[in-house]
Amino acid sequence: MAFCSKCGAETNEKFCAACGAPTEEAAAKEATIVEATTDEAKDAQDNKVMGILAYIIFFIPLLTGDYKKSPFVKFHTNQGTVLFLASLILTVAWNILAAILMVTIILIPVVVLVSGLIWIVPTAFAVLGIVNVCNGKMKELPIIGKWTIVK
Repeated sequence: MAFCSKCGAETNEKFCAACGAPTEEAAAKEATIVEATTDEAKDAQDNKVMGILAYIIFFIPLLTGDYKKSPFVKFHTNQGTVLFLASLILTVAWNILAAILMVTIILIPVVVLVSGLIWIVPTAFAVLGIVNVCNGKMKELPIIGKWTIVK
């Protein structure tokens, strides 16, 4: 049984039934959450440039070792590396498919059109990642974001 630090009434809840004040346990939990959120926000604010570089030139944070110092940089370095590898796989797969399709003269316009459009998705993912960095968020990219390469 806990007691309210404000009015002294007995309580089993997060808030005192008599006066509505939070119990000591609830107040301590809230302070821990606020402290963790503040640390994460400071880390994100201090490392935005490296986070952005992770999507433009993914290996810069790997070479400098900044991904080891900051969970924010590590997350975005992983996302940028996964995006790079997915783009590389997409390029190789498309070039093989395009070579096969270009054997028939009829499909050459389709190959040319799709070749121009194929880079929209990786570019959009990179822009989305950069927007997340600028907003201080550690949000996964769609489809490929769950993969982990940088540990």
